[in-house]
Parts: sequence; structure tokens; C-alpha cells
Amino acid sequence: MKALRLLRWSGSVLSPRTRPCSIHQAYRYPTKIRFLSAWNPSLQQHAQGQEQILEREEEEEDDDEPIIPEDMPPHLQKEARLRALPSPPLAEATRSAKLAALHARLSLSPRLPVQTLARCLVDGTADPNPGFNNTALSALGRDLYSYYTTEAILCRYPRLPTAVVLAAMKAYVGPKTLTQITKEWGVELVAEPGGEVDPGYLQCKRGDSMLDHQDSKKNSSNSPVAAPHDSQPRIMGVNQPTPERQSWSRGVSSMTVNNDEFGGLTEDNRHPSKITNAPTAVEYACARFVQAVMGAVYLHRGREAAKTFFKEHIISRHLDIGKMFEFKRPAHDLTRLCAREGLDSPVARILSETGRLSRHPVFIVGVFAGREKLGEGSGSSLNEARVRAAVGALKGWYLYSPLDARVPSEAEGPHAKPWKPALIDIGEVIC
Repeated sequence: MKALRLLRWSGSVLSPRTRPCSIHQAYRYPTKIRFLSAWNPSLQQHAQGQEQILEREEEEEDDDEPIIPEDMPPHLQKEARLRALPSPPLAEATRSAKLAALHARLSLSPRLPVQTLARCLVDGTADPNPGFNNTALSALGRDLYSYYTTEAILCRYPRLPTAVVLAAMKAYVGPKTLTQITKEWGVELVAEPGGEVDPGYLQCKRGDSMLDHQDSKKNSSNSPVAAPHDSQPRIMGVNQPTPERQSWSRGVSSMTVNNDEFGGLTEDNRHPSKITNAPTAVEYACARFVQAVMGAVYLHRGREAAKTFFKEHIISRHLDIGKMFEFKRPAHDLTRLCAREGLDSPVARILSETGRLSRHPVFIVGVFAGREKLGEGSGSSLNEARVRAAVGALKGWYLYSPLDARVPSEAEGPHAKPWKPALIDIGEVIC
């Protein structure tokens, strides 16, 4: 049998207790590649190219290796080796008091080792090696958060408009919310990542914005991707808005098709001049840490433990969805809604008033469809009271919630109750 040669992809198959650098130091790959048909010129050129790549990798590894004098004391040699690492080694996780306190504070199961929790605290900006950072765990946790949050919102409020659903998702599992959760968990950020730092700190590189970090990567000489400011045309999707079109192509359809799970601009179609209040690099690092913890709980404890973790830390937070509505023409929207549902046209009527001729009058107006009252509002003028009554009627329709609302994930498992189809509304009013 021919032995496999572990090159660049070795980080994904090696044991997490070993670092690739130690393997390279212990064993140097041979720089000669033999082929059965060596007489073929194309194969010889390929072999020469592989030999040059291996030699270049060995030179880079030699440059990265720290130079430690032999007469240095042992404790200083250990500190020098740790400083050469981009993140703390996993062996230090069992000796970290901060990590043990965080593990107990989150009430994590003993089946979730502290080494995995230490990996959740290593961001990709601190250690680019995917075998030692939280990139894979955060990707899994992000998908779980999006799925559980979406089904909870849609099953609890089946008539919500799409824009409000996206805003509610961002309020529950957005970067700023997850940053606040990180602070509530007592996790502190490290000033500068490195191997000598306590594993209980969040390892990430600070910056103004992740957009600046991405632009610097795109503008680097090693990246073949053109920067957004170049004059060369960019290859976009079929309906993907170009940076010049983003000012007028930000509809609901574009938010659900071309954007991320929160309806925001993705990394590919962002433009610096169109972004306001963008999350910083620290907020993205905190968000990835909370997502990685969710992914670790799912992998080590299973679906039920992950759902319990989500209920305790995410969906249990109070969110007033009624304050997320913003109606531009509430009376017109209510008229279209009544026409779609086969009701009579809404009519505003004064229910009571006081102080009409005083400096502070108060009017109470109700909106009726036939003999049924849809909403009620008060204001210092008749127009203000009528608008508030229309807004109250629209919120009463959109914020409808079934009494026995269940989510699809509750029907999973051998002992789950039979699933009953949830209410699917016809959709929001499109004017």
C-alpha cells in the first residue's frame, strides 16, 4: 500500500491534541516524487513543480520556527514556545480557572470537555488554522440559531410581515445581541491573542469593522479577487444588486433572496458608502463565540440539549415585537386588508372626547368594519386618534398568536407528540 501524504489538508484529519508544526519538525517530507511513467515530459514538469512547492513550504516553516537559545532557562523556553503559537494550546485548557468557571456558569454537561470550550473562544482572526479555531462550530451554531429562531417566530406569530420577521431574528440572534450575551456570560476579550494567554479569554484581533478587514484581504497581493473600488466590472448574480443599485433595489424580495438571514447585506454585495452602524470586529467575534458554544452543545449532547440551551439563553428573552412595526399609510393598509378579507370598508368614529376647546384636548376614535370594532386610539387631534386606531387594528391582525402554538422541532424524537400543521397565513398586505 502507498502511504497518504498529508499536506495542506492535514489540519482537518490530525488529532486536535497535536499541532502540524510539531509534526513538520519531527519529520520532513521527502522532496522527491517518483512516477511510474517518468519518461512523460508533462509528468516530469508536474514533479518539478511539486518539488518546488515542498521546498518553499519547508523554507516558510523554518522561518516561522522560533529561535530559542540552548542556554535559556527551561521556564523561559516554554514561554518562548507559547509566544510563538497563535492561540493557547489545548493542554492549558485543563489548568485554566477562568475556563472552568465559564463551564460551570453555563451549566454545561461534563460530556462537553473544557478543551472544546477553549476552542470556541479562539476566533479565526487570532488563529487561521481551522483545526484550532471556532469557524466550523460557529457555522453549525449559526444555522441552528437561525432555524430555531425562525420557527419560533413564524409559529408564534404566523401573520407577521417579512420585514418584521427579519428584524425580530436580528434582535434575538444578531451580532449586537450575541455580544451582549457574551458580556453577560462574563467572557473577557484578550488585548492581543497568543499562546501564552489564558484560554479563558476570547482570542480575537481587534479592529474597527469586519468590512475593513475584508477589504484589506481583497486588496492584498495574494488575493485574486478585485476590490470593490476597482474600475473592473464585478461578476454578480442574476438579480444581485450592484453597489450602484443598492440605493433603490432594497425591497423585501431582495432582502429574502440576495441577503443574509437578517435581511442585511452579505459580504459579497456590501459597499462602504451604503453601510451604517455596521458591527465591529469584536462584535462579530463575540457572535461567533456564542454560535460556537451552541454548535459544541449540539455535537456533544445532541438535539434536545441544544434546544434546551436555545430556550434558556435566546428565546427566553423578552422582545416587544409590537414596537417593530412602522406603518407609512396605516389607513390605506387597513382598507386594503379589509378588502382582501371580504370585510366592509373601515370607518372611523368618535367614541368620546374631552376638552375640545381647551389647550389639551383628548379624542378617542374607533375604527369599525360594519358593526365590528377593529381598533381604538387616542390623541390630541382627530387625525392623530384616527391614525393610532388604524395602527392598533393592523397590529391586532399581524400580532395574532395561536393558543396551542408548536414548532416543528418539537415533533422530532421517538416520544414526541404527533405533529399538527401550523397556521400558514396568506401573507402581508402589498400596496
